[in-house]
Order: sequence, then structure tokens, then C-alpha cells
Amino acid sequence: LQKLIHLLQATDDPLIQEQALITLSNSAAFSVNQDIIRNLDGLSVIGGMLSNCVPKVKEKALNALNNLSMNIKNQEEIQVFITQVCGTVESAPLNSDVQLAGLRLLTNMSVTNDYHQKMINSIPCFLHLLSEGTERMQIQVLKVLVNLSANPAMTRHLLRAQV
Repeated sequence: LQKLIHLLQATDDPLIQEQALITLSNSAAFSVNQDIIRNLDGLSVIGGMLSNCVPKVKEKALNALNNLSMNIKNQEEIQVFITQVCGTVESAPLNSDVQLAGLRLLTNMSVTNDYHQKMINSIPCFLHLLSEGTERMQIQVLKVLVNLSANPAMTRHLLRAQV
């Protein structure tokens, strides 16, 4: 895992970055690896890939963070990327794999009320995706919206959102 994280930092080759992210993502299926990746500063390295201009690299970074977000301690570190992930969802092409991967991560990050405030500005985008997205996109957006709606503090924001 340490070598993969170092490889991710050391290369500019999108194909190598993509493969390293896939391997890290698969490794994150095991809770012990989630802790190891966090302790190796892997979350910030993977989060840094969200700025990559290659859509496949960005998608794989979102998938890796999604798998890593199943851990509460990891969520505490991943939350610094929520605003960026929301921006990625808003700016990605409609119904793209990048958009879907971003929504999956936001679904996991919105299971608890802890980070809902960071998603408020994206509610109009979520509602737009609900009306314009494919069925797969709509299902993922609904998961985020259901999580947000479970928080009474979000009611006003959800009902006042400009669509």
C-alpha cells in the first residue's frame, strides 16, 4: 500500500495513476487496509487526484475515496474534499461516470448529519440531476437527498432550493 501511494505521488502517467487508484480502491474493501491507507497519508494523496484533468483518474480517485469513506475516522479526513466533490458533480458532464462516482461518495458522506452543511450549495444541482439524469443517476441523487432530508436542520434548505 505504501508503494502504491508513493507511486501515485511520483508519476504523471494517467494510466499508472488509474491502475494505482483501482488497486487502492480494491484494497479499501478490507477495514484493516482502510486504517493503513489513512495512516500512510493516502487519503490526502488520493484526494489530490480529484484535481486531475483526466476524467478516468478523477473517477477512480472518487471510487477509492468512496470505499475508504466506510470508516468514520477516514470520513473525518475525507470531509475536507466534500466541497470539491460537489463542484466536480456539478461541472462533470451529465450522467458521466465521474458524476456518478462523486454522488456515491456524497451518499456515504451524508449518512450522518456531520457534513450536510458542506452540501447545501449543491442542493439545486442535485434536484436538477433528479429531473434530467438517467435512472441510475436519479437513484444515486435520491440516496443523497434522503440522507439530507433525515436531518431536520436541512429541511429549510431543501424546501427553499431554487431549481
